[in-house]
Amino acid sequence: MEPGIKVRLKRTMISGGLEAAAILKGAGLMRDVAGMGVIFTLHHVRPALPRRFAPNAHLEVSPDFLDRTIVRLKQDGYDFIALDALPERVANAHGKPPFVAFTLDDGNRDNLDHALPIFARHHTPFTVFVAQGLSERTHSLWWETLAELLGRLDRLTFDFGAGEEFLPLGKESQRYAAFARFAAFVHDSDESEAIARIDHIARKKGLEPLDIVSASIMDRTELRHLAHHPLASLGAHTVSHRALARLPEAEAAVEMALSADYVADITGRRPMAIAYPYGTAQAVSPREGRLAAELGFSVGVTTRPGTITANANALTLLPRLSLNGHYQKARYAAALASGIPLRLMGRRETA
Repeated sequence: MEPGIKVRLKRTMISGGLEAAAILKGAGLMRDVAGMGVIFTLHHVRPALPRRFAPNAHLEVSPDFLDRTIVRLKQDGYDFIALDALPERVANAHGKPPFVAFTLDDGNRDNLDHALPIFARHHTPFTVFVAQGLSERTHSLWWETLAELLGRLDRLTFDFGAGEEFLPLGKESQRYAAFARFAAFVHDSDESEAIARIDHIARKKGLEPLDIVSASIMDRTELRHLAHHPLASLGAHTVSHRALARLPEAEAAVEMALSADYVADITGRRPMAIAYPYGTAQAVSPREGRLAAELGFSVGVTTRPGTITANANALTLLPRLSLNGHYQKARYAAALASGIPLRLMGRRETA
């Protein structure tokens, strides 16, 4: 089966599950699975851009979708809290309605241009997680580099470790297959070396990876401007945006500590929260949760799916739910917050 067909089938199944969850929620069923609240994660909030190739579309939602989601969650009776307030809320949740905390990873400029006005309109707090290497233009966004590179070429040769390979890119399915191959290369190899090699071939093809970062990510001045808004807070997201669980412990701790120092230098206040890059079970382990606590973070967030329950021992390894660009319906977001889709899929990783 072609990769494109498999992707479409998977999205159809997920949409069907979200529709079923929305129906169950609307009928008032399965109320016991919601927990105390949910942390949503986003990346880009911006109007859709016309592209030949968009492997990162799941990381983008429209401003209108964010607006409709907040309206729907308000109607459903959720409280909107700042992420820094989560430990106190977890400790004193009895008798209170469920909560939502919004987070946005990487520090994309559209968080300032498009997301902030919506959060401000609804008086909704949010946290933006900052990777120093991106904001200081010393590190690239390999997934964005690849999207641009593979979208403009018809063919490419690359050595994944066993000699030069020819990658045809004339068809959409071939571009998606190549993107998946490169992503596996990044996650299965030395990440720094893999990204350096992707950056090198991009430059050979006339594409500067750091220009992509500059066009997308807020710099220090913009971050300071954002942090001055009373609803906004900045959190740590490491320096290099590498999977911490794959690094030696001392190096992982330095990545986390330097990121906190960077945010503190911008805002004048040390961040209480950290988001682990990628956030998957392969990218973040219990070790990172321990390190976060030792470094003074009170909240650490992954991308493991789940709602929040009263297990205070896991506040530095909290789950989040992604607002995915492929499923931009407010009722889907409300269904996710209910916890029902996780129960239907047999997955309920909670704090």
